[in-house]
Amino acid sequence: MYTILIAGGTGLIGRHLSKLLSDQGHTVHLLSRTADPNATYKTFVWDVMQGEIEEAALASADFVLNFAGAGIADKRWTDKRKKLIIESRVKANELLAKMLPQYPNVKAYISASAIGYYGDRGTEPLLETSAPGKGDFLSESVVAWEQSIQEVADTGIRTVAIRIGIVLSTKGGALEKLLLPFNFWLGVYFGDGAQIYSWIHIDDICRMFIMAIENEQVEGIYNGVAPHPVSNKEFTAITAKALDKSALIVPSPAFAMRLAMGEMSDVVLCGSNVLSEKIEAEGFRFEHPELKAALQDILMRKV
Repeated sequence: MYTILIAGGTGLIGRHLSKLLSDQGHTVHLLSRTADPNATYKTFVWDVMQGEIEEAALASADFVLNFAGAGIADKRWTDKRKKLIIESRVKANELLAKMLPQYPNVKAYISASAIGYYGDRGTEPLLETSAPGKGDFLSESVVAWEQSIQEVADTGIRTVAIRIGIVLSTKGGALEKLLLPFNFWLGVYFGDGAQIYSWIHIDDICRMFIMAIENEQVEGIYNGVAPHPVSNKEFTAITAKALDKSALIVPSPAFAMRLAMGEMSDVVLCGSNVLSEKIEAEGFRFEHPELKAALQDILMRKV
C-alpha cells in the first residue's frame, strides 16, 4: 500500500478519489492552504503563491496528485480572476518542479489538466496530439498549465497529466447545476445546443488516476473522457430520460448567456469532441461508457 499526497483533495474529484484510495488501503494525505487538525485525512500546508510547502508532506509521499487551482466557473472572468486561474495552477507546478527532485521516494507525479486545451472545435475528433485551441481563455490557460506540468516532467520523474472532461456527479460540478431546471420540469440547453460535451462518470475519472498510480507504463498526457460524447442538446434530452421526467426542452439563448456570464459563458457555449482511444489502448476499461446509464447510476447512488 502507498502513501498518496493529494493537492486539491477537498474538491469534487479529490474527495471522491481520496475515499476510493482509502478504501483500497492506501494512506491519503492532503495539501491545503490552511491546516485542519480535524480533517478526515492528515493535512499539510502549502502556499503556492509564496512558494512554500511543508517538507514533511513530500518526505512521506510515494505519489503526488495535483487537482489544485482556482475554480474556472466560480466567479466572473475579470482580468484579475483570469490571472489567478492561471497562476494558481502554474505556480503549484513550478513549486513541485523545484521540490520533487529532493525527494526520490516520490515515484510519480500525476496532475489534472482539462479538455479546455482544445478550445471550441465543433465535431472535429480530438486526440492528445491535436493542436490547442486559439484565441480563447480556456485553451490559453490550459496551455500555460501544461507547460508548467512539463517542467515537473523535465526533472525526470514519471509524470502524467489527464485532460478532464465534464465530470458527472451529484456532489458538485456542472451536472449539479444542469439538473436544477428539471425541478421545474424544464430541460435547458445552451445556444443552439450543437456544441459537443465530452463527459465522464466520476468513478471512471477516479479510476483513471488510480491506473496512473498503479501502472508504471502510463506516462504523458491522456484524455479523461468517456468514449461517447454527445451534443449539449442531446445531453439535456438524455438527462430527462435518466430522470424519467417529461421535461420541456428549451434553449437558453447564447446572447443571454453572454450578457449574464460574460466571457465565462464559453464554459457552456463551447464544446469539443474529445476521444478516449489512448487511455483505452493502455488497458483502461470504462464502467460507464454510455451517458444514460452513467446518469442513472449517479442519480441512484447520489455520487
